[in-house]
Amino acid sequence: MRRLLATMAVCALGLTSAGAETLPIITVEATPIIEANQVDPFASSSTVVSRQQMEDLNAVDLPTALRRTPGVTISRYNPVGAFGGAEGGGIFIRGLGSSRPGGEVKTLIDGVPLLMGVWNHPLLDLISIDPAERIQVFKSPQPQVFGNALAAVNLVPSIPKNQGFTTHLQTQAGSSSTVIQKTEHGGRSGNFAYFIGQSFRRSSGHREDAGGRITAYHANTRYDWNTGWYVSAFGLYTDNLAHDPGVEGNEAATQQGTYATHAGLGIFTLGHELPQARGFIKLFTNSGHGAWTEQLPPDRDTISTFAAWGLRAQENLVPWEGGEIRLGLDWDSMDGHVDFTKANGAESDWDTSGVQILSPYAAIHHTFGDPGSWFLTPSMGARLTSHSELGARLAPHAGVVAGYGPTQVHAGYSRGVLYPGLEVQVFSQAVLPALGQSWKDLDPEVLDHFEVGLRHDFGTLARAEATLFRDAGRDRYVIVPAPPFPPRYANIEEYTLRGLELALTLWPTDDVSLFAGATFLDPEPADLPYAPHTSISLGGTWSFLEHWRLAIDGQHVSSMHVGSQARRAGTENAKEVDASTVVNARLGYGWTWERLQGEIFVAAENLFDADYEYQPGYPMPGTTAMVGLDLRF
Repeated sequence: MRRLLATMAVCALGLTSAGAETLPIITVEATPIIEANQVDPFASSSTVVSRQQMEDLNAVDLPTALRRTPGVTISRYNPVGAFGGAEGGGIFIRGLGSSRPGGEVKTLIDGVPLLMGVWNHPLLDLISIDPAERIQVFKSPQPQVFGNALAAVNLVPSIPKNQGFTTHLQTQAGSSSTVIQKTEHGGRSGNFAYFIGQSFRRSSGHREDAGGRITAYHANTRYDWNTGWYVSAFGLYTDNLAHDPGVEGNEAATQQGTYATHAGLGIFTLGHELPQARGFIKLFTNSGHGAWTEQLPPDRDTISTFAAWGLRAQENLVPWEGGEIRLGLDWDSMDGHVDFTKANGAESDWDTSGVQILSPYAAIHHTFGDPGSWFLTPSMGARLTSHSELGARLAPHAGVVAGYGPTQVHAGYSRGVLYPGLEVQVFSQAVLPALGQSWKDLDPEVLDHFEVGLRHDFGTLARAEATLFRDAGRDRYVIVPAPPFPPRYANIEEYTLRGLELALTLWPTDDVSLFAGATFLDPEPADLPYAPHTSISLGGTWSFLEHWRLAIDGQHVSSMHVGSQARRAGTENAKEVDASTVVNARLGYGWTWERLQGEIFVAAENLFDADYEYQPGYPMPGTTAMVGLDLRF
């Protein structure tokens, strides 16, 4: 999304009468990699990636949309399609998210969770990026926003704001028999708005059996009453497939078959936006399955079916000038079913009556001073998360945001609470029955997050940001094996993540925008997966010769431990990948003919043909290219 800046001089305003001259609107090139880092009044920070950044990255899914975001690490096997919810397709935030089963990072759409409920971790192919106006990356616990997670990624659905109608068509084709097709249409007439679309992405892959397919359909509608109230309905359906190509040179002994997924999500919202109050009530339901077939012996097929439904309610009150009170309630109910088939034909299954999580929360902040000059905003709040089987736990938070002119600082503390999911029941009943009922003695995992940040704007030329953070995690659950018998679940693991995140954004001219970001991590234990000591992201966009636009992005990631963080006491993460540096680019030629806006573009990945991998033995593609046509009318 391009920023619109009105240039004006105070002296000119003093010498010119109102309405004598229209101030010029200058279009400034969109920021590469990310739209912005944001700090809310509760001193919690997040990173926003908009549609423009996704297009510049030529992203096909959530991992490719976030792969250059500072603090985010990804893993995948294939150019298109995520194989399962771990090494074959995962996103990890500041070293969080690698536990399997289960996961510290939750994926949300409009604040509503969509994940593989049986195993309690994301399946990224279920989360189509097509309906998203923007993606919010919450890199720490934020009890005033979400619960039962230590970090989160939220897709905000797009809805037209201006009167009129638009249609967007896109097609691409390129390396490895990769084809992409996307159709979108939306508009607003009076108080009613809608946005619908579908997409299809397929690739044969850069290796044998490295193919994948992603199919998605989405719709969003909204009606606004003149009284400040609105109602909306959102729907998403995805149907996907990905293959495991196996370790190069030893494919026959390491290939784990095919992973097929499909899911449907529905959200109904009633909300209001009034001068002294704004809020919403969301009712949601989702269901789907993951079919993992043709696994290596002794297994063969695992078919996991999940369903979830619940409520999100929030009210933001402004009872006095400068103050705000936030009250909210989350309710989640989930269940699932798993069918197991062994290589010898033996069959078994697992069912659950489900679990429920109720989570009320409250927060308050007040701003002293004037945000236009100097200000101070202290805040505090708490969320109480209550599990139907595992008790309740409180998650407090407190912080302060202060600023003077172009400089802003923030400091905050927040606690994240993460309960075990249905996976502990699956293992106890269908995988390792000797665990018995020990899962009922588990406590939630807890993470205490501390953060201090600084931001300074150098006029409209540059913005510099720095964030220092520390995460202290405890009570991570694992299986303690025999002896002594029987094995049992226990909350015994701890970890610490210390880090520094830097970002610099430059707008040297109206046609050029540059970004540099870096994350430095110090994990303990040192073998924590997907916690590289150094990751550096660089990007730039340049509009030139009236019709041309170039977007370049690159990233250097130091060597790191990879793989799933096992749920077994004493397990070391021995797998590592080497450091890598990868550069991509997209060049487009755009034109306008009457109402038609068109662009022909070429997008190249791994421009310098670097050797890199996210998993040992799973090399990623060399230099690849896509050619596309984009039409809007």
